[in-house]
Amino acid sequence: MRDPYQILGVPKTASLADIKKAYRRLAKANHPDKSKEAKAKELFNDATQAYDIIGDEKKREAFDRGEIDAEGKPRHPGFDPRARPGAGAGRQQGFDHFDFNFGGDRPGAQGADTSDIFADLFGGARSRQGAARPPARGEDIEAELGIDLALAANGGTTRVSLPTGRTLDIKIPVAVVDGQQIRLKGQGHPGAKRVGQSPPAGDVIITLRIAPHPLFRVDGRDLHLELPVTVYEAVLGGKVQVPTLSTPVEMSVPPGINGGRAMRLRGKGLPNPAGAPGDLYVTLKIVLPPEANPALGEAMQRLRDSAPYDPRLGLA
Repeated sequence: MRDPYQILGVPKTASLADIKKAYRRLAKANHPDKSKEAKAKELFNDATQAYDIIGDEKKREAFDRGEIDAEGKPRHPGFDPRARPGAGAGRQQGFDHFDFNFGGDRPGAQGADTSDIFADLFGGARSRQGAARPPARGEDIEAELGIDLALAANGGTTRVSLPTGRTLDIKIPVAVVDGQQIRLKGQGHPGAKRVGQSPPAGDVIITLRIAPHPLFRVDGRDLHLELPVTVYEAVLGGKVQVPTLSTPVEMSVPPGINGGRAMRLRGKGLPNPAGAPGDLYVTLKIVLPPEANPALGEAMQRLRDSAPYDPRLGLA
């Protein structure tokens, strides 16, 4: 085997971090499960064995002193050109003061830690030369669920039908918004089964859609309501009752208010677990009596004759 420094392409002064980086690059490029090149397996094995020597601090020191070779096997001092005369006298093969476990022929055994490198390759599973891929996780299932505004605001339990035909009872948190997703871990498609392995199932990802409400329009956590008022309420002002998501509240209408005017009721929108709740914006809509009213017609004629005005002035 060639010099491990040459195999990894690093100088002998390289730091352990640089050595690890060089090995990570070669392992990713030449792993047999990742590369289809003819020599990929050979290059991967060489890089792994080189990293097992110089990626481990103790083994690297022993290699640099000439006490072990590039395969991690002990060298007899007599074959080491740097050995001092008598350097191993009285010691079995001149190195019995070292406590190395070379782990047979398995590259990396008891040597440099490659777990995080192979975690990058295989999603956290530790890999060795010849090891099988980790079991494939099952696919996720995506679905949409329509919920009413009250359930979105107050939370609760509802049932969802999945594309697979399964039905699940799921818990809706308080104060969800349109488009928010809920992930149900392990409820998706099962993983590909392998002997002696239990692959994890995928997840179910549910996108919540808030159904249209007959009164309120949702805008984030704010609500919008169009509130009908009478002609005399608009002219004279007064107290009007406004529906909310919980109980109705009273709102003061100033005299002489125009239709289309929006009034804000703070905190009467959707709740917000992370902060202040949204607001309710009430837009006034002036509604005439359901039947013709002679008295109202006479009053309007007098207003027209005595104090005419043009609300469209300036539109032309």
